[in-house]
Amino acid sequence: MSTVSWITARGLFGRRRFLLLLPLPVLLVALAAISRGMGVSPSDWGPPVLIGLGLAVVLPVVALIVGTGVLGAEIDDGTVAHVLTTPLPRWQIVLPKLAVAAGVTAVTVAVPMFAAGLLADSVRLGLALAAASSVGALAYSALFVAVSLLTRRPVLLGLVYVLIWEGLLGNVITGTRVLSIQHYVIALADRIAPTNLLETTVSVPLAVVMTTLVSVGFTLLAIDRLRSFSMAGETS
Repeated sequence: MSTVSWITARGLFGRRRFLLLLPLPVLLVALAAISRGMGVSPSDWGPPVLIGLGLAVVLPVVALIVGTGVLGAEIDDGTVAHVLTTPLPRWQIVLPKLAVAAGVTAVTVAVPMFAAGLLADSVRLGLALAAASSVGALAYSALFVAVSLLTRRPVLLGLVYVLIWEGLLGNVITGTRVLSIQHYVIALADRIAPTNLLETTVSVPLAVVMTTLVSVGFTLLAIDRLRSFSMAGETS
């Protein structure tokens, strides 16, 4: 499993798509620093930057780029055939790749979220946002890894979920937040560091249960889907 993780990480950092991870986190910290430096009240810039940009854009988009890349890129270029010919059980392929995707996403997002939370309020809020973002990174990664095995256009489908379901419907129809990873993250962060900068109608118990179900459920789906690739001899 360590070999699979190493190969996955090397392939991920060697692709140009990794460069796409940098602008959004930098923009997040820059906007927080500029707002703080100009003396704007955190109540005015905190929600748009922390939630509107950080949790609604940076976290899911980074997870989408990384999550669809750890297996999706191998499917696109046909190298997945080499993975499928190994004697490893499919779970020993999916889990290391998911771990790399979640880890890279968590580090890439947690650091700027901590910095933004620190600038907005306190170290506690920064740590809460970093911790909740890391949990969200796992859920998003499990979702997008599974999606990359279910469709030839995982990025498009992922954007539909992030922009339409979470972004548009989540702000208009309160009931859709029950199926929104973004709001699970908000609920968890607000539980760790209660603040009026973070607001959601999703309860903490529901967020914990749903985050677990999403992470485990889509991981099992990805394993099952990769197993079917092997049985059917699919390589693209």
